[in-house]
Amino acid sequence: MKLPKFGLSDLAYTVYERRLSRALPKDRIPHHIGVVVDGNRRWAKLAGTPTADGHLAGANKIVEFIEWCAELGIPTVTLYMLSTDNMNRSAAELEQLTEIIADTLDRLAESRPGGRPVRVHPVGQPELLPESLAARLRSLSGSSAATTHDDDAGETVSTATGSIRRIAAKAVGRGSSAEDQPCVHVNVAVGYGGRQEIVDAVKDLLRDAESQGRTLSEVADELSPGSISRWLYTRGQPDPDLIIRTSGEQRLSGFLMWQSAYSEFYFCEALWPDFRRVDFIRALRDYAQRQRRFGS
Repeated sequence: MKLPKFGLSDLAYTVYERRLSRALPKDRIPHHIGVVVDGNRRWAKLAGTPTADGHLAGANKIVEFIEWCAELGIPTVTLYMLSTDNMNRSAAELEQLTEIIADTLDRLAESRPGGRPVRVHPVGQPELLPESLAARLRSLSGSSAATTHDDDAGETVSTATGSIRRIAAKAVGRGSSAEDQPCVHVNVAVGYGGRQEIVDAVKDLLRDAESQGRTLSEVADELSPGSISRWLYTRGQPDPDLIIRTSGEQRLSGFLMWQSAYSEFYFCEALWPDFRRVDFIRALRDYAQRQRRFGS
């Protein structure tokens, strides 16, 4: 039997990663992480392979990354997979990319890290996407809504892309077991734009006010950050504690613009397909060492 090759550098990284993991303070693990999964196309170019290979390698890394989050007890993750700006890419690349995204969503929905399911919830504008992917997203939203029990109705949040249970809900619903409760809630930002999310939130707020017979003056007098937050795509969820961007770029590119007001940021040089667990642990260590002030 031939054993796999295992070099000294691999051994060193394994030992280093374990040491970092053990040193992470459990009370400093973020509750919500946002990730800008950047660098798939550059990875493919450097590897001398088609662009689709880079997107596929990035998709495989997403599945692996969610397993890491489940192991570390991180309950909520938002992945920036396809922005509205990305919709300007060539038709051929978009067709390949959306097929890979659809397959990745299925893989996440079917995965059970540690024996528990992953809840997948799309955020964005499905009307901008090819119908096949939009239908897949609607199906995932329906599955999320179907997990809600009658006694949990007060913990359900209706969003533009479906109904989900509030992340803060801890109780196990009637007729379900702990093994049925999601280990990670994954928001997949597909056809997503941060400015558009805020515009949609304001539109929904105004429509709701109109349905209640309220005047514009009344809405203006009562308008607050909280009233807008209640209409965001991620409403009912905590804002991200930490946002990670790979590939060396140091900008948000419209990602969770409202929700990231007090988030911590971590920029990593590794391209997304090359992002390792040790890189993730380093990001968490860096986050744990920061003193969060929330503007004070």
